[in-house]
Amino acid sequence: MSQPPPEPLTAEELRFLQDTFDLAREGATAELEERVARGVPVDLTNAGGDTLLVLAAYHAHEDTVRMLLARGADHARVNDKGQTALGAAVFRRAGAIVTDLLAAGADPELGRQSGVAVAQVFELPEMLELLRRPRP
Repeated sequence: MSQPPPEPLTAEELRFLQDTFDLAREGATAELEERVARGVPVDLTNAGGDTLLVLAAYHAHEDTVRMLLARGADHARVNDKGQTALGAAVFRRAGAIVTDLLAAGADPELGRQSGVAVAQVFELPEMLELLRRPRP
């Protein structure tokens, strides 16, 4: 027996979700962690396929990325443009975030705009070197 479709979200619920994505963009780590602890999915995804982790990585918020990874965020999620959190961090030249994502097991070749592809297209040799370093 199938279930009826879910009720549409209210304007207040939509605003709450948009605010949650803004917390990731702004690097408001403590507030975002509180929301995740209260039940907001750590892999919450917006209409473009961006997760909280992708947004935090793109905006180079190290502490927010670390918190999301510690909470189990999936570093292998690819957004609708073929981007990953690792590719976003490479693009922003956020070496510490790249290192954290690699340590968590992120694949430098994943996605159409993978970390390696971004480093090559934007001629970022320091990022390419970081991506190609042997990992323990």
